[in-house]
Amino acid sequence: MTSAVQPVYWLGNDTLRVSAALFLENRRRLCQGLKVKDGLVPKSVVLLQGGEQSQRYCTDTDVVFRQESFFHWAFGVTEADCFGAIDVDTGKSILFVPKLPESYATWMGEIFPREHFKEKYAVDEVQYTCDIADVLSKLKPSVLLTLRGQNTDSGSICREASFEGISGFQVNNTLLHPVIVECRLVKTDMELEVLRYTNRISSDAHKMVMKNVTPGKKEYEMESLFQHYCYSKGGMRHTSYTCICGTGNNSSVLHYGHAGAPNNKTIEDGDMCLFDMGGEYYCYSSDITCSFPANGKFTADQKAIYEAVLKSSRAVMAALKPGVKWTDMHRLADRVHLEELVKIGILHGNVEDMLKVHLGSVFMPHGLGHLLGIDVHDVGGYPEGVERVDEPGLRSLRMGRLVEERMVLTVEPGIYFIDHLLDKALADPAQSCFINNEVLARFRGFGGVRIEDDIAVTANGMELLTCVPRTVEEIEAFMADSGKTFSPAASAEKA
Repeated sequence: MTSAVQPVYWLGNDTLRVSAALFLENRRRLCQGLKVKDGLVPKSVVLLQGGEQSQRYCTDTDVVFRQESFFHWAFGVTEADCFGAIDVDTGKSILFVPKLPESYATWMGEIFPREHFKEKYAVDEVQYTCDIADVLSKLKPSVLLTLRGQNTDSGSICREASFEGISGFQVNNTLLHPVIVECRLVKTDMELEVLRYTNRISSDAHKMVMKNVTPGKKEYEMESLFQHYCYSKGGMRHTSYTCICGTGNNSSVLHYGHAGAPNNKTIEDGDMCLFDMGGEYYCYSSDITCSFPANGKFTADQKAIYEAVLKSSRAVMAALKPGVKWTDMHRLADRVHLEELVKIGILHGNVEDMLKVHLGSVFMPHGLGHLLGIDVHDVGGYPEGVERVDEPGLRSLRMGRLVEERMVLTVEPGIYFIDHLLDKALADPAQSCFINNEVLARFRGFGGVRIEDDIAVTANGMELLTCVPRTVEEIEAFMADSGKTFSPAASAEKA
């Protein structure tokens, strides 16, 4: 569709307007990438299958639908049970939507004609999914390019499009995946605009939470506040992942908030809070972690650990630019942490020797950060030819490639006091020789500190997308400010 005026996704009020041109451009980039791919033949047609509506176990209770990520990237369709085809030679797009039964109008709402979806999503043609074999046959494609490949974070294989009658077509399921992954890796200006928005709303939601944390409340109350703000102010029905609201020793549990530890502790005076939460708008993610004391005032030990992590975060951000190795950025964060832990007195000895025995991974067992986009752990971290470094800490790094312009990444160093990792290090002579156990004992039960920001890589450095109080002084002043309310408008005026 070449109309100058494109339809928009908009949830009203002050939410972001997202033009369908974003997905038109994504389809164009995909075709361009495929055309230079060895092995592509003329009259190839991309076929993607969207997500399906599912129910909770054996019941008829619907799970709130969220579109499959590759399909969303190419079409921006919010409805379930759709397919999409793209003619690589011409760029022509065909959206296939379900042909709904008459009863749908009674129980689910209006049944829209095909023209409605053509206008809504700025595609060239809309057909019914029940006619997919006939429609594709008329195109006479030489090959259907279907999506099959491994997600290097989950290890799962993405779902390959399939329909009744596909056996009558020539299918190639190897060409598409690496090309579409590389397209998703590099964000367009329109995608960056959406990611700036998700960060702005999620940053303001974190500020709202900081204003309302008090000892005696439950962790899940903070989760609820975050979700309410993101939805009510930003139109974000989904969070990007399960909210992590760890306080006290729970802040050392890296993926706290799951069913076995569901953000249900009572917040106590003196606790450190580690709140890792991000809202999602139109399937585009954010991922932000704020760490601060529940009572608004850092103790000397809390300040020392927090400033050590902040120093490593800022060292990485200062070094970030196209061409640097992401693994080197992880190692830089490790080095800064070890240097600061020596100053605090938890460690003693030569930092270079500590690095040789991977002592940094005792205090930061996760990777420095990951790609961000339509998925919170976005695709593309380990393309063919890039292998994980099989070392403690680094083997958990979700990206191993060189940093490129227009990548969006999280920078999330952390220092944690995890009992079983500390006990293991103390039992290892190669590591225990650097640990001052008397000082370390003071930090047992401390929990952890993580500082996580989202950044976009620019031609010469990076753009910080996240905007929350970060220094000890900023956090204490913000939390001490009169009243327990937060106005994003007032915040913008101060900025």
